[in-house]
Amino acid sequence: MPRLAANLSMMFNEVPFLDRFDAAAKAGFTAVEFLFPYEFPAAEIKRRLEANGLAQVLFNMPPGDWAGGERGLASLPGRQAEFRDGVKKALDYAEALGTPLLHCMAGIPPAGTAPGTAAALFAANLAWAGEQVQAAGRRIAIEPINHRDMPGFHLNTTGQAAAVIAAIGADKVGLQFDIYHCQVTEGDITKRMEALLPIIAHMQLADVPARNEPGTGEIGWDHVFACVDALGYGGWIGCEYRPAGDTVAGLAWRKKFNV
Repeated sequence: MPRLAANLSMMFNEVPFLDRFDAAAKAGFTAVEFLFPYEFPAAEIKRRLEANGLAQVLFNMPPGDWAGGERGLASLPGRQAEFRDGVKKALDYAEALGTPLLHCMAGIPPAGTAPGTAAALFAANLAWAGEQVQAAGRRIAIEPINHRDMPGFHLNTTGQAAAVIAAIGADKVGLQFDIYHCQVTEGDITKRMEALLPIIAHMQLADVPARNEPGTGEIGWDHVFACVDALGYGGWIGCEYRPAGDTVAGLAWRKKFNV
């Protein structure tokens, strides 16, 4: 049976962020993920995790100017120093929260950046970060994101991600296999999942096209969840979806699909 982690950036938005840990635990989750912890002291987040018996399984490295549209620094020219500072900051939080995986967002290169330049920067930054994160006993995850939701994002396909991981080493960098993004960009979800299983470090889910909970769109979730079980995937699956209505009421999909 898939192990589900609540994504607190997208779920339980009925309450303030720090109260979502309690809400997730009351809804039956034993693990959580979220985009960024940096607005809050690590000690306060740790207190909320421990009070609710929750594991913190993933969060993102600092993305640059998120409000200004930046979505990661790893492929952006001239931002290497800021990227490295962000890795160190993320590791400090990961140590405090016991988080094993850090998502390194590839970023949206500025207009005019040659694709080869962005690719070289991404690989070089990721290789450096991989060494730091591995030395800290953790691992990086990279995620292909579709161009409909995030136009211009450097990393779009699972093939691109697999090539980068092969070059740097799967012991340092793993694939964040997002079922929603895969369906939008490439399709053929379960065959790709099967082929990529050796490098998958984390999964995420949402239905297509509206990115709501499973059962609200076009994906055949009975088949997807059966495939996850048949492949023996033992990692977490983050519920990175926007509830179509009330978060708790929408969780009826877990019973429907027996997860």
